[in-house]
Amino acid sequence: MRVLLVEDEVLLAETIRQGLKAAGFVVDVAHDGVDGLWAATENLYDVVVLDVMLPGMHGYAVLQQLRERRNWVPVIMLTAKDGEFDQTDAFDLGADDYLTKPFSFPVLIARLRALIRRGAPERPVVLTVGSLSLDPANRQVTRDGQAIILTAREFGLLDYLMRRPDQVVSKAQILDNVWDPDFRGGDNVVEVYVGYLRRKIDEPFGLNTLGTVRGMGYRLSPD
Repeated sequence: MRVLLVEDEVLLAETIRQGLKAAGFVVDVAHDGVDGLWAATENLYDVVVLDVMLPGMHGYAVLQQLRERRNWVPVIMLTAKDGEFDQTDAFDLGADDYLTKPFSFPVLIARLRALIRRGAPERPVVLTVGSLSLDPANRQVTRDGQAIILTAREFGLLDYLMRRPDQVVSKAQILDNVWDPDFRGGDNVVEVYVGYLRRKIDEPFGLNTLGTVRGMGYRLSPD
């Protein structure tokens, strides 16, 4: 199992490298974004551990470059920053997981192994459900070719739903996958944002593709 660790704090990087090595991983280390992007592009890895705050090139820029080059290696973002905006950005750009410093090393190991088991299946460049299209890389949404402007949260919610067309997803599932893990508000916030989405992706087009399944959750269907 080969891992690329991109971390600019040399002592921390070495500590992580030694721990991963003891757990049976083969670890390459890069200390800035430019070297990290080059290594991830030139070599085959089972997973990349990518810090956000990097010299040379920001971690999000590295991630975006990888996805734009159709490199779908699983990526776990590692950062000292802890905020809803950071996590939303990471997942919107194509991250597979997100871990905040300080972190539990056994948790890091468990998440790395989970990502490696999941592998890196080819991801569609553009998601489509009926006449609705979503481009994750360029953060663009259209219906019948007409652009739809969404907030970051609306975009994340729609992305989650479009990856599960015609499936019923509960409020709890949406909160777990779209909202910050530390969110302490009620699940009624999901209903509010579903309403926002309907007013943008359905109502202007005379459609009702984002439906409520009473007592169960929501389902996005083709028009």
